[in-house]
Amino acid sequence: MNVAGLRLPLRETTVVLVTTLVLVFDWYHPLVLGIGPEISLGLSHVGLFLAVPLLTLLLLRERPSEFGLRIGEWRIGLAAAVVLAALATPAILLVSGLPDFVLYYRQEPADLPGALVGNAVNVAAAEFLFRGFLMWTLIRIVGPLGVVLATFPFVFTHLGKPELETLSTFFGGLGFGWIAWRTRSVLYGALLHAYLVSLIVLLASR
Repeated sequence: MNVAGLRLPLRETTVVLVTTLVLVFDWYHPLVLGIGPEISLGLSHVGLFLAVPLLTLLLLRERPSEFGLRIGEWRIGLAAAVVLAALATPAILLVSGLPDFVLYYRQEPADLPGALVGNAVNVAAAEFLFRGFLMWTLIRIVGPLGVVLATFPFVFTHLGKPELETLSTFFGGLGFGWIAWRTRSVLYGALLHAYLVSLIVLLASR
């Protein structure tokens, strides 16, 4: 693709553009369905973070399995998810009682099941957008540095959350990225991410 003399790879440029557009659209046009904010957000992200990238890959004649939608190296994936969950759990136990975490994550008992389901769906879709669709596209161009580059927009999506969490997401994003890179699957990062978010919601809501 030639843009006024700037020669760009069509597929990779399209993926970066689509990722940017869905993130901007998600920020300015949150879905409100009247069934709880977390469920609404989860359904919105299934559309924006999962369906739109999948449609883009199909239009580009790419195989979704090459972008993390596969079982992959499941032994390594499950082992890594368990180890990282064990390492992160004590930190979550410490921070979940901080006022800004309680204010952001606390749910009323009646709303808790919906919040847990919505958050799990939300982060699973986000894992595909960042660690599947975007990361594997960047790896094609810049190699393993793509794992790092895909972490930056992931960090920015946490702005507005507790500051300590936002600061930690660069390293957390690298952890999720390493799992996806090593296993060639987004499944295990999604499971780990869902566990971490569910734990912090439960602890902040007790």
